[in-house]
Amino acid sequence: MLEKEFDIVIIGSGSGGGVVASELSPMCRDGVRIAVLEWGPKLKPAEFTGREIEMVGRLYAEAGGFFTKDGDMTIAFGRAYGGSTVVYTGTSLKIAKETVEKWAVPGLEFDNMDRRAEKFFRENNLHLIEDSLINENNRLFVEGCRKLGYRTKRFPVNVKGCKGSSLCNLGCPHGAKQGTDQVQLPAAEKNGVLVVTNCKVEHLGNRECLAVVSEPGFGEPSAWAPGEYRIKAKIVVACGGAINTPALLIRSRLPAALPALGKFITLHPALILVGLHDRPIANFLGHPKSFCCDHFAGTHGFLLETCIYFPFTTAKSCIGFGAEHAELMAHMDRQQQIIALAWDQPLERNRVTVDRKGDPVLDYRASPLVLDALHRAQIEAARIFFASGAARVHAPAGRKFFVERSEAAEVEDLIPRSGMLPGKISLTSAHVMGGCRMGRDPETSVTDGWGRVHGVPWLYVADASLFPRCSEANPYLTIMALADRVAERVRSDTSELLR
Repeated sequence: MLEKEFDIVIIGSGSGGGVVASELSPMCRDGVRIAVLEWGPKLKPAEFTGREIEMVGRLYAEAGGFFTKDGDMTIAFGRAYGGSTVVYTGTSLKIAKETVEKWAVPGLEFDNMDRRAEKFFRENNLHLIEDSLINENNRLFVEGCRKLGYRTKRFPVNVKGCKGSSLCNLGCPHGAKQGTDQVQLPAAEKNGVLVVTNCKVEHLGNRECLAVVSEPGFGEPSAWAPGEYRIKAKIVVACGGAINTPALLIRSRLPAALPALGKFITLHPALILVGLHDRPIANFLGHPKSFCCDHFAGTHGFLLETCIYFPFTTAKSCIGFGAEHAELMAHMDRQQQIIALAWDQPLERNRVTVDRKGDPVLDYRASPLVLDALHRAQIEAARIFFASGAARVHAPAGRKFFVERSEAAEVEDLIPRSGMLPGKISLTSAHVMGGCRMGRDPETSVTDGWGRVHGVPWLYVADASLFPRCSEANPYLTIMALADRVAERVRSDTSELLR
């Protein structure tokens, strides 16, 4: 086994790890040795081909097919230099004051979080997309909502030099999306941080990491040769995400009792919904996700967002077989799409565990409240589709594959709550939160309000697993704000921990 030694090791390079690396990197000038260990590859620019199956195999965990324990949901999260910031659309919303208050973490104040989020608004070039990049799929959504009196707002997105390829979820082929791969990680490396790709951390020991470096056959070569490594570190910051960070801590059997570890996982369970127009519409040009409708967030607990997904993802989200399914897929150029995201509740039963091989397992069941929200979301999305001119609508819980325009007044009956059966509807989520939740009590939380793991003074967490409950908005900006906060505490603790 090969030996390495650093002062600080950061596990993961996404919205949490990238920020921690960037914020701590000035310490390298004083001789502090910092490394980022990233499981995924760093692709070469020419390897961003935009081919769906190829790119999900290279950039997503389990090629985008990570399933919950019972197989009822798929979970999508990135595994690459830059983590999920490489494969999300760049849409970023600040967390609401009411949500921070629901979190009720001692010492965590909304004004402080808002200030930190504003910092990354500027640093990652967040702004409202130019009108020329708003495609017809987005304009039809706004038109339909306006006709129905539903409130909409534009997403801030983090792009610079966007060419309108609409390939955001497969990794931008133009490097326009300003994720941590484009902003924080290059800045950290410039200051002296070492980023090691293709490096999977298997276990944590007493101030050490056990990792394996592999060669996947694509992407830039890792900074280290393939093999097994023992990496000594005085400080470890776990930023592997809300699936992998809890699993890593569970596998490691830390010298502390952490009853809440892996528990209280929350998601934004989602349904991809499709309306079919009788003419081609511009949906795969421009930015894919420019607007959302939060009209029902307070009353029914869901958000509707514009989206456009690629053939494989769309096909598996549309429930059914045969001629009607084939017709829908044959007319991708006529599809209008909406994704519905439900607000989740923190339940102890929803948790990350590990199997006999040590691989993460997400044991999650959508609550009746989540299913209620997603049922209502299908009805309201159908109304938006029809108001914007769609000829037919596919709703996963529908009594039949298509609801016709002539049946628009009957959507309440044609999309019944009884159709919301796990295994029948194709649920997904890209926002996994919790598992190492912040709090004061070690019986009900894993870290304190600054991301320090209870009873393990050298170990910190800085990713979405810190969330005590769901963020009720796209979480990336909130992760960055929390990671900035954790990095501040790491800096203040170094005088003691780096002795």
